[in-house]
Amino acid sequence: MKGWWECVSHLVYIPQDIEKEGKSYLVEKGFKIKVGSDLSQKILMEEIKGCDAVLTRSTAVINREVITAAENLKVIAKYGVGLDNIDIEAATERGIYVTNTPEANANSVAEHVMALILSLSKNLSLADKELRSGNFAIRNQLFGMDLEGKTLGIIGLGRIGRILAKKASEGFDMKVIGYDPYVTASPNSGLEIATDLEWVFRNADVISLHLPLTKTTKGLIGSREFSWMKTSSFFVNASRGGVVKEIDLVNALQAGEIAGAGIDVFEVEPPDKWNPLFKLDNVIVSPHNAALTKEGSVRMAVHAAMQVEQVLSGVKPNWAVNEPLTKGVSM
Repeated sequence: MKGWWECVSHLVYIPQDIEKEGKSYLVEKGFKIKVGSDLSQKILMEEIKGCDAVLTRSTAVINREVITAAENLKVIAKYGVGLDNIDIEAATERGIYVTNTPEANANSVAEHVMALILSLSKNLSLADKELRSGNFAIRNQLFGMDLEGKTLGIIGLGRIGRILAKKASEGFDMKVIGYDPYVTASPNSGLEIATDLEWVFRNADVISLHLPLTKTTKGLIGSREFSWMKTSSFFVNASRGGVVKEIDLVNALQAGEIAGAGIDVFEVEPPDKWNPLFKLDNVIVSPHNAALTKEGSVRMAVHAAMQVEQVLSGVKPNWAVNEPLTKGVSM
């Protein structure tokens, strides 16, 4: 008798379309693909029925109700790293693997963060705006900040944080201090490990967040942390918007408690067009696209597809974030 993994024609549900390389990988492995038509919970629950795998981006919410509607589901593969749109507990209870793509986009995000830091330190956004309006004299009013010798504080030392530390220390001669309660030894020669979060905020010229959104980290950064920062310092967040109390960030920027912010993620996405951050000249924003380079997007699509293929072939996936409890798929 054949095992379930020996049946070809498994159906893979992709709620939001991905790069062709990821879909081609699945088709070449003999799987069928269903690309979703809408991201509402009602449609997700309907379209996921009969599917063996889900390959999802960040926008589709794969909650307990959606997971329960999928009787044949064996794997939820995340295109990306953050898992806050997936109910991992519900998946684990139902014997479903949850995977992500930790090696696909770390460099892309780190480069984007450096771009935000450079833009803030050189006043590029405001200079561009003023010059386009005819104000060439702004050159004598805007003074940038050299990054050489300045201190970058990195909160969260996963892959992205470690890559950023290397780029900042080796590429820009910055002093880098990192805080992560799960990291006790420095992974890089140019990275100093700190054990006190307040000390990092008080001593850094730039703070960059690299934290997942969990029950523990939700709203972790707010008015207290911004009050610790130098008035000349910058704050960058390209992790998850919910880690920061956004109104506290707005208040800190308006009050001059910090010099500026580079924001790629928001508490509510998509953010309202009237978001007060958009009205501040000392803020540069991007639409949660730090990971979305051409190269990084292809890697995320293919790596997620690889996880689907591994599970549906009866192999434990490389990047599982859980250990399923039932259905006999734990390996």
